[in-house]
Amino acid sequence: MTASALADALGVTPRSIRSYVTAANTRVAPGTAVESGPQGYRAGSEAAAALRAGADPGTPRDRLHTLVRSLLDAPDGIDVFHTADALHVSPATLDADLARVRGLLGGTELTLERSASRARLRGTESAQRRLLSRLAHDEMDAGSFDIAALRRTLGEGSVGARAFGPFKTELVARLGELGWFVNEFGIGDVVMHIAIAADRTARDRPLDTPESDAAADRPTQTQVAAIIAELAERHLGVRLGSADLQHLATLVLTRVVAPDGAADEASGSRPASLDGEVEQIVREVVTAAAEEFLVDIAHDDFVARLALHVQNLLHRAREQAWSRNPLTRSLKSTYPMIFEVAVFIASRLQQRLGIPLPDDEIAYIAMHVGGRLERSRRADQLLTATIVCPGYYDLHELLRSSVDRSLGRAVEVVGVETRVDPDWDSIDTDLVLTTIDPPAPSDRIVRIQPFLTDADVERVQTAAGRIRRSRRLARLRAELERYFEPSAFVRGLDDVPGGDEGVIRALGALLVAQDVIDAEYVERTIKRERLSSTAFTDALAVPHALEMTASRTAIAVGIADPSIPWGDARVQVVALVAFSESDREAFQTVFEQFVEVFSERDSVQRIVRRGTDFNAFLDELVAVIDG
Repeated sequence: MTASALADALGVTPRSIRSYVTAANTRVAPGTAVESGPQGYRAGSEAAAALRAGADPGTPRDRLHTLVRSLLDAPDGIDVFHTADALHVSPATLDADLARVRGLLGGTELTLERSASRARLRGTESAQRRLLSRLAHDEMDAGSFDIAALRRTLGEGSVGARAFGPFKTELVARLGELGWFVNEFGIGDVVMHIAIAADRTARDRPLDTPESDAAADRPTQTQVAAIIAELAERHLGVRLGSADLQHLATLVLTRVVAPDGAADEASGSRPASLDGEVEQIVREVVTAAAEEFLVDIAHDDFVARLALHVQNLLHRAREQAWSRNPLTRSLKSTYPMIFEVAVFIASRLQQRLGIPLPDDEIAYIAMHVGGRLERSRRADQLLTATIVCPGYYDLHELLRSSVDRSLGRAVEVVGVETRVDPDWDSIDTDLVLTTIDPPAPSDRIVRIQPFLTDADVERVQTAAGRIRRSRRLARLRAELERYFEPSAFVRGLDDVPGGDEGVIRALGALLVAQDVIDAEYVERTIKRERLSSTAFTDALAVPHALEMTASRTAIAVGIADPSIPWGDARVQVVALVAFSESDREAFQTVFEQFVEVFSERDSVQRIVRRGTDFNAFLDELVAVIDG
């Protein structure tokens, strides 16, 4: 990556990037953490070592975490001056760190008290454990769980972190023996909570009383609690109390699919453990989503599976023990349409059930939606093909059989020409797979061998992919040229005050002036943005309202150079899309393919640098689409 590309991603100047590279390389052998060359920078052979070297108590984040752990381990509080000496910082720096701790406590039911030289955390044991969980998640990359992050959070000598691997392996095996399907993403979080519970119990900080939860009434609660108790004592040397065991068993039960649910899903009947009220709410929400986005998801098996997930989600919400999802970022950027359907479902569930749904939980709903749509993909998505293979015994039949076997999921053979001089102009299929040379080359004609080779298969798949992309982008070009509003183009979003909401209001005002939308639509767009960031790629945000109520479909575009913060990301192009009811079918084309165009960094930079006005922007966008 070039210095300017890195600068855009981090919101700094290229000069700062060069300073960062120098600093990274001082941690290991010079030039081995980050290498430089004519094409820019890349991670060097010692990049991982430099990253580890950066995680020392001297960094602000690690010092903050060390300070929080000290506060959690000291019921009577810490001495500010002694702690500053231990961390090798001044008392003023520690005071600043304590201010950051207060910022970290938002929504945790914890408070930080300061009296003279002592600082103390006040709050329940449950709240303190949730803070530890937040620290552990903050240590992780992209939401994925790793033992090193747990050790950094609890301390290298902590009871809970010592035997994480064997404990998790045996827990999953024991649950599997009972016929339970274990969600690996969820079970990682569960074992993290078990490690925290073991560590706190070893420090004489157990949960005081059992927390009320409907899952406690499940007949399997005692069984799961017994497994956790046995494994904790054997692997961690800790005897957990009844309150801890009930809490942890509930977490396990909300991250697995019970045997009756799995069996009933396979048979198509309603899972016996499913709450009827939850199922009805999910059915109504799914039906609304299917109608709003014209997607084929309103099926009984999908509703049952999603309802079971939502039922577990309700338990997690009561515990404030959200599941992390390491696929959230990639799901949002690769499948924006599927993620949008999930956001719609999450929004309706929030309204009906009164629970918040963070991005990671929305991503799990997106996985359910994507799975359903994958199962219901229509056969007409296949490209048609004609095989041209001059007749010699049954050679053409053998070739057709090979094509069906190797390429059956990509193309459908609808005809076979066995003449040595076929009428090429009359062949109107998407692809022509020929063993003889055509009179003129064409993008849809692929030369193959009479006995299909791996190289032939790759060439056909490449051609098929090229045709599909060409068709998608051709539809996109036609839609965009119709929907872009020339008067709603802004360059210089980096000067617009108010952050992402300020940008939405500025772009929305341009469409309001054209009577495309009203002020209420702008507010609903901001409400949608608060649900989940619409920064679908590293460069593009597509804010919009969930309901398609515009008087006509129109797109307002703004360009930022340099990039601007948007949620947890940074973007350079913002496209506020207002859809009308009559253009419902175009939503998927515009949404997914528009995001696809802006997923390639070189294309984004070309559009941003050269799109100095609306006409230039549209010209560059069309040029990128046309390849």
